[in-house]
Amino acid sequence: MKPDDVRLPDEALSETFLASTGPGGQNVNKVATACQLRCNVFALGLPLHAYEKLKLIAGSKLTQGGELIITARTHRSQEANRDEARRRLRDLIAEAHQRDAKRRPTKPSRAAKAKRVETKKGRGAVKAMRGRVSLE
Repeated sequence: MKPDDVRLPDEALSETFLASTGPGGQNVNKVATACQLRCNVFALGLPLHAYEKLKLIAGSKLTQGGELIITARTHRSQEANRDEARRRLRDLIAEAHQRDAKRRPTKPSRAAKAKRVETKKGRGAVKAMRGRVSLE
């Protein structure tokens, strides 16, 4: 699934604007430009595999109550930070929809096992030759 295909229902989202840090001159002291986006993951209706992977990749951004919290404060305007937070949320959800490839267990071939044993024997022989030299 591509990030552009992700639909975010408005009832699942809530935004608050916080005082931001960083560049912006006096504007940073007067205007709350950082956007904190909260998304109720249960309201998105994700399939089970996507929800499990979202829990894994979101980490501490996902609360016990199922809220995903994303804070964007890189831009100087509320609108740009709002767009940034929504873009990051879409990216996370799109990544959660990607299924991981199944791992197929493999075994080393008989030749690979034999080669490994021969290498070990060779190293053992080299080490056996190290030692105190006797004059007899």
